Parts: sequence; C-alpha cells; structure tokens
Amino acid sequence: MSITANRIKELRKQKKLTQSELAKKINASRMAIANYETDRNNPSYAMLSLIADALDTTVDYLQGKTGSPLKTPHNGSDDGDDKKHVDLADDELIMSFEGKELSEDYKQAIIAMLKTMREGKQ
Repeated sequence: MSITANRIKELRKQKKLTQSELAKKINASRMAIANYETDRNNPSYAMLSLIADALDTTVDYLQGKTGSPLKTPHNGSDDGDDKKHVDLADDELIMSFEGKELSEDYKQAIIAMLKTMREGKQ
C-alpha cells in the first residue's frame, strides 16, 4: 500500500473519524475515502488538499515528502489564530502553477470553484 493511503487512514483513525465522517467533511463519498485508503484510486491534488485540511496536516505529509504531520513547525509559542483568510473578491489574488502565471479565465474558474466549495460547507 502507498504511503499516501497509509497516512490518510492512520490520521483519520487518530482523529477518531469514520470514513463517512471524513467524506462528509470534504464533500465526498465514503467509497471515495475507502478507495483512497486501499490504493484502489489516487486522490487528485485538490482532493489531497481537502483531506489534508480535514485531518489538520499537509499534503506533503500525506505524500510522504515530510515526516511531520504538523501544518507548521511548533516553535513553543501559542499566539492564537494563525489561519490566513483569503478574500475571494480581492482583485489582487495571485495564482500561479509551477512558476507560470495562470490565464485570467483559468483564475476565474478556480475562484468560482472555491466559492462553490465554501458555500457548500456553510
């Protein structure tokens, strides 16, 4: 079994989530989670990102690129909420992929998808 499949399953169990509960958090089916955990299917990067957020970890950890499941290195200080909010109405939102600037149409499609996802979670 792949490291990604193992880590998804391991973290889900550590968080005491069922496959159904994780699926609900990321707006997927229980079968999709089962297929990821058994290596029948590989999640897309976008899906891995949703899974990582739901399991409070990073995509790099799920992919085996790092050994630490922590989102950010813990420096001993707890200064409260460290989450960043991106306003999807912000005209200066910069998106690139592998150092290449995305087309305006592609950016708008991504923003529309993110808005739809945010509305679905509320």
